[in-house]
Amino acid sequence: MAEKKQNNAIDPALKHLAAFNKVALGISQNIQTLRKKTIFSEGVFDVKTKALMAMICGINERCEPCLTYYVLEAKKHGLTEQELGETLAVVTTMGGCVGEMWALKAFSAYHEENNIERCCHLDK
Repeated sequence: MAEKKQNNAIDPALKHLAAFNKVALGISQNIQTLRKKTIFSEGVFDVKTKALMAMICGINERCEPCLTYYVLEAKKHGLTEQELGETLAVVTTMGGCVGEMWALKAFSAYHEENNIERCCHLDK
């Protein structure tokens, strides 16, 4: 239940996920199954590394809920601030000024997980 509450705080649209899944032919459940298989299971890369990869994709796509979710998942799997910093340095280098701003959003998410209601411009 805590994960559902976290997800709803990341983006208010996520509260409609179950209903959306029903009318969208189960696509959300299929995507979640794919996430579990590809990101949240050990393989050649550990879960932390794969969550960081997903975070980078979120940054590149400018998806704040994605980058927030995946940086918090990587943190749950042992991501240190130094590892995040080095990863975000690569993102910033590749993305220039725009990359830097989105890297700062990921850095902020790492430090503000207890203030998640501020994410995505949520109003109280």
